[in-house]
Amino acid sequence: MIMHGDAPPKLQLPFDLAGLDASPIGTGRLVLRPIRAQDADDIHAYQRLPEVVAYLPWPLLDREASHEHTELRTKQRTLATDGDRVALAIVLPGEPSVGGGGEGRVIGDLTFILTSAAHAQVAVGWVLHPDFQGHGYAREAATALLDLAAGLGAHRIAATVDAANKQSLVLCERLGMRKEATFHHDRYGQTGWRDTVIYAVTDAEWLGRRTSGAAADTTPPGAH
Repeated sequence: MIMHGDAPPKLQLPFDLAGLDASPIGTGRLVLRPIRAQDADDIHAYQRLPEVVAYLPWPLLDREASHEHTELRTKQRTLATDGDRVALAIVLPGEPSVGGGGEGRVIGDLTFILTSAAHAQVAVGWVLHPDFQGHGYAREAATALLDLAAGLGAHRIAATVDAANKQSLVLCERLGMRKEATFHHDRYGQTGWRDTVIYAVTDAEWLGRRTSGAAADTTPPGAH
């Protein structure tokens, strides 16, 4: 893992998903790999739920719109310039997919965003189908995503969370991310004005937690 200290930040860019196509990340119970077009039905199963979409930056999507959205995300394959983003499917092996068959079910997904190449800054996000919350899967997947970010040389990893999304707030805390700010009424949504909470962790802080085993502890599973 790259440690910056006082050295100039240096991210390993460009980062391409081809490597994860060939060698997905295994977390113990889950497999993390790039989203594929055939995941569309599994993804729509949670994109159509109001309680999930309430905290996402897009509205409820019908099946056709959800499939189009998934297709778009499959084409986002590289982090090279500020604003680039990629998505990873959270796959639960042995769980039948909505469409049947396959290597397992996509129960959620992770988002990885390059926010500043010059300053080695990235942002992360996650979403999980409610039927699979409460088992520690989100924490397990998010831990692997932060490992990936730090391993690529990210100096600061941030998460932007809707203030009403209590489970994600708890997850950030359990990951050891620091609450840095709350922006009041910075967004207007279907339910009115909403607040946003910013969490972050540096590579040194994250490595310290991983070395101590704190971030890997999934007992109790708690968040999601």
